[in-house]
Amino acid sequence: MAVIHRTTMTPGKLELLASWLPAQSWHLGSGHEPQLTKAGGFRLDDPKGEVGIEFMAVTDESGGEPITYHVPLSYRGAPLPGADHALIGTSEHGVLGRRWIYDGTHDPVLVSQLLALILGEAEPQAQSVSNAPDPSVTAHFAEAGHAASISSMDVTNGPHGTDVRVLSGQVRPLTIRVNRVLRPEQAESTTHATPPLGHVTADWLLPDGAKMRGLYAVMRGTAPE
Repeated sequence: MAVIHRTTMTPGKLELLASWLPAQSWHLGSGHEPQLTKAGGFRLDDPKGEVGIEFMAVTDESGGEPITYHVPLSYRGAPLPGADHALIGTSEHGVLGRRWIYDGTHDPVLVSQLLALILGEAEPQAQSVSNAPDPSVTAHFAEAGHAASISSMDVTNGPHGTDVRVLSGQVRPLTIRVNRVLRPEQAESTTHATPPLGHVTADWLLPDGAKMRGLYAVMRGTAPE
């Protein structure tokens, strides 16, 4: 179960994200330096207890209207080989020492656990409380025969989100769309060529305290190449 340490991180996560966000293809910034506040999210456990996994919602209030972004984060005690392009930054943790913080869509441990969550094989955990399941996070999957372990993954960033295509040696490849801009009660387009097989829904808070709810991730089947 996730253990949350009551300590400091230097630099902090919001400080690192403020530098990283404007360079992303899905960023909708106004040209001003981001003014970020934590808006919500949840965690998942790494079965081996080595990688921290957080799905963070942050709101940017630098423009005319607040925009809430979804950033999956993985925290590691050493660099992830071959993932320099996905490194958000390093930070000194008051208990764990230096941590390498990655855009988690490129981290196979985070992606495996996100897949497990959608398949009903992982339990979402509270973002800021140790050993506390978060029942407000819900997942759904409509097809049998898949396994959460993955043999390969391919990541594509676009203007609307990040697509992670995973192979698991099971029924067929799957693509997980990580929604990067969160919208209240966000519904999937009925014109999409491939209907969704599963999704993850969770809450976040607006700056005025209003609670919003929408899709953090959506999964579809992918035709084999």
